[in-house]
Amino acid sequence: MYKRIFDIENQLDEGMFLFGARQVGKSTLLQERFPDAIYYDLLIDTVRKAFKRNPDSFRQALIDKPAGTLVIVDEIQKVPELLDGVHWLMVNRGLHFILSGSSARKLKRSGANTLGGRAIPRTLFPLVWKEVTDFQIDKAVQNGMIPRHYLVDDATDRLEGYVEVYLREEIRDEAAVQDVEAFEQFMEAAAISDGEMINYSNIASDCGVAAKTVKAYYQILKDTLMGYEVPAYTKEVKRKVVQAPKFYYFDVGLANYLMGRHHLRRGSDDYGHAFEHLVMQEIIAYRGYNRRREKISYWHTYNDQEVDAIIGDAKVAIEIKSSEEVKTRHKNGLKAFKEEHPDCRLILISLDPITRPSGDIELIYVLDFLKMLWSGEIF
Repeated sequence: MYKRIFDIENQLDEGMFLFGARQVGKSTLLQERFPDAIYYDLLIDTVRKAFKRNPDSFRQALIDKPAGTLVIVDEIQKVPELLDGVHWLMVNRGLHFILSGSSARKLKRSGANTLGGRAIPRTLFPLVWKEVTDFQIDKAVQNGMIPRHYLVDDATDRLEGYVEVYLREEIRDEAAVQDVEAFEQFMEAAAISDGEMINYSNIASDCGVAAKTVKAYYQILKDTLMGYEVPAYTKEVKRKVVQAPKFYYFDVGLANYLMGRHHLRRGSDDYGHAFEHLVMQEIIAYRGYNRRREKISYWHTYNDQEVDAIIGDAKVAIEIKSSEEVKTRHKNGLKAFKEEHPDCRLILISLDPITRPSGDIELIYVLDFLKMLWSGEIF
């Protein structure tokens, strides 16, 4: 059904931090690609408790292994104290490590050993178009691309369980917030503004908490890999531009569930928002897997001209519309951006099935765009 494209074997040197949200497939990938590695799963209660009681037993168990031995520690954030032992074994015994995790929050808060730059950070994303042999755009827009969710017809129950586990294990058990109900309400408010400019005051009013609390909640979502920010393109030429970032949940299916968008229909505003999110999700993953350094941002002026994605320093401007027929009004944001950045490549992605030029703008059917993206033809 799918085969992951992340060439982790070729990117591994001395060590790697492999980050990714829950259920994106980190454990499956590691077990498939490195079947002979020494493997510690810190989700196993007995293993986790043993290392918490005596972190040095980890070093003692590995001290006699030959140089070059690969050790995988899954969910390293559960026992960050092990990182001191990892560092010692890398330096003194030449062992190699992959340290996977679904949260950077506990590592940051504990002041854990970051291994002096010996472990490169990498991210595993949800599934992408190139990995799915029977890719269906409407199914991806509705269910999202977490493997367990994409593979079923109706992912609602699985998404409900996903959110419940997250709230229990990352928020309640880790005492991340004092009021879990307020945080759950915030998650729903953040979903409503998913793909929109962040307005802390408005969300705070909706949730009945202070704006500084909302900022802290967003940081928790980012630290637990549940979402990311897309910054504003702030270079001003003629028009004054908005500076606030946008927030996206890491997977469109999660945003759909939190908003109650269970039966998306083409032509609806909800479908349009989810469609944009999915395409942005693919662009973000492409940049990450290919280690591209181009910044991804968005452009929005104070007179409400907008372009959904700007690649690099105005190298490519991308507008995303779910319409099955491109209208003149859909091109307005790109045309306005072109006035200020005449050398920029302009792309409008849609469900219009005929890929073709329209003046300076490339009108590209979404499946053609995804093929071009993953072939390196966009950036």
